[in-house]
Amino acid sequence: MEEIRFDGKVAVVTGAGGGLGKAYALLLASRGAQVVVNDLGGSFDGEGSDATPAQQVVDEIKETSGEAIANYDSVAEWESAQKIIQTAVDSFGRIDILINNAGILRDKSLLKMEMDDYRKIMGVHLDGTFFCTKAAFAFMKDQTYGRIVSTASAAGLYGNFGQVNYGAAKMGIVGMMNSVAQEGTRYNIKANTIVPTAGTRLTFTVMPEDVIGKVKPEYVAPFVAWLCSEKCEETAKMFSAGGGYFSRAAVVEGPGVVFDTRKEITIEMIVEKLEQIMNLEGAREYASAMEQAGTVLSKMAPE
Repeated sequence: MEEIRFDGKVAVVTGAGGGLGKAYALLLASRGAQVVVNDLGGSFDGEGSDATPAQQVVDEIKETSGEAIANYDSVAEWESAQKIIQTAVDSFGRIDILINNAGILRDKSLLKMEMDDYRKIMGVHLDGTFFCTKAAFAFMKDQTYGRIVSTASAAGLYGNFGQVNYGAAKMGIVGMMNSVAQEGTRYNIKANTIVPTAGTRLTFTVMPEDVIGKVKPEYVAPFVAWLCSEKCEETAKMFSAGGGYFSRAAVVEGPGVVFDTRKEITIEMIVEKLEQIMNLEGAREYASAMEQAGTVLSKMAPE
């Protein structure tokens, strides 16, 4: 197979000072991409800042004759997120690839979670993904090309104790990317979501130590790089990756039950058909909300 390369392409990777983001930046740069390595350099819970992590990744890329520049702006504010994207345009003339990877953790059970814990997580993960995507989309639209990969989590898809804030933000990103993909279709902008399992500073607190080494960020990076390539025609998709495992994930809807709306629908009728309502055999996924709504309307009894 022909080697997939990124010569002439410019990538922005947020949260690239370590972990998954670093792995993405290094791989893209090794295949010819010019990379903006963004990292605020804060702690895992979002406090402080430090230019060292991003600069170290840039230095590592340059040591192997790659091209990269560091950026230390926060994704969590619209003004600073714009600066991240502008760094790519000012330094390399364009932006072709955006990987929304920046993240923090503030895990607490629901009743112990402070409002600041909730807002900070939403600000970095959900708002940060929106701000960077919005800023990059304008340039991608003008050049009729773009690849956007954003980071979700199994905590969003399936839930996890102590991660109400994180799970909400991560599932929100899935809906955001599905909608961005709809808007990007006419401009050759593909938007997908990755659900990674990797040993990073965010997972050190929740993963057993003996598992960390088995799920290195480098194992996820090749799939994300493919999603960023010209070869990728997929859009509005979710993919799981980790430890050498790769799979597509999807939101699906079962065939369900149809009641005649010309008659009364009672609670008891719902209970009687609950097993059939719960059944996912023959489930399908939808390409858009409008397609799903059309299916619902087509099943309604005629007036």
